[in-house]
Amino acid sequence: MNRSSRCCAGILCAMAWATVPLAAGAQDYPIKPIRLIVPFAAGGPMDIMSRAIGDKLTAAWGQQVVVDNRGGAGGGIGAELTARATPDGHTLMTGHIGTHAVNASLYPKLGYDPVKDFAPVTLIATLPLGLFVHHSVPAQSARELIALAKAGPGQINFATASSGGPTHMAAEMLKSMAGINIVHVPYKGNAAALNALVAGESQMMFSNLLTGMPHARAGKLRAIAISSARRSPQAPDLPTIAESAPLPGYDITPWYGILAPAGTPRAVVMKLNREIKHAIEAPDMQSRFIKQGIDLVTSSPEEFSNLIRTEIPKWRKVVKDSGASVG
Repeated sequence: MNRSSRCCAGILCAMAWATVPLAAGAQDYPIKPIRLIVPFAAGGPMDIMSRAIGDKLTAAWGQQVVVDNRGGAGGGIGAELTARATPDGHTLMTGHIGTHAVNASLYPKLGYDPVKDFAPVTLIATLPLGLFVHHSVPAQSARELIALAKAGPGQINFATASSGGPTHMAAEMLKSMAGINIVHVPYKGNAAALNALVAGESQMMFSNLLTGMPHARAGKLRAIAISSARRSPQAPDLPTIAESAPLPGYDITPWYGILAPAGTPRAVVMKLNREIKHAIEAPDMQSRFIKQGIDLVTSSPEEFSNLIRTEIPKWRKVVKDSGASVG
């Protein structure tokens, strides 16, 4: 064997050995507890879904999935932690439309790239938002709320779970499309924002049906519309904003998904994808969340990646047109 042949053979041998740890790692994964970062406070839908999925993975693999709530900066703190983590599949995050689409335009100095710094695993859910008002607000519909806002510019405050999240952008889109002046009041998490609305600190809020409807049924809040293009089976009496405002084209249906740091081995990503899909498709998961207004969905990593790439420019336009800011 000549020198050139020996060189090529050595390279091929090294390449072959280099693939062994990766394959073995994927086969044995997980080898230690998994940290699932939730970039918002406990108690919201992202936290609830993440814990349910974590319980399923723990039961399937025998390794504990530990949910780590790291709120702040519209989910940016948790996302940045995930982006910088070792890409071995033992650190994951639950992201959503805010962390991986809106923040790219809303935050001038984002500490992560929502496309380059992550390996999407799968979508896990979509859910429309209800438009809720404090019971003292004399509005029975989105049309009447808009009329109130136009009659008193700057006098209506809207609470949100965070800057840049779905609850914020739903209100910003309403503000832009309806031509109204309403004031943003961000809180640390959906629960805190809802409590503020119930207390009358704010007059309106977009919130998921899971946490918002119990307050409406108790008479503490009034649900007047829903953010999606179609009515929700979980709240069929709630008209869409598009039909009731009316604001044709208004449609916000937030999505949620599991992501790993960029560079996570493909085999690990696919193993996660398969097991998370299995967890989501379990009958007890379906019955639990669908009844609460959450539509559990799954996707391939490529489908999730393509969604993120498509949503970023869409929300760039919304942020620009609405003048939304994190100040």
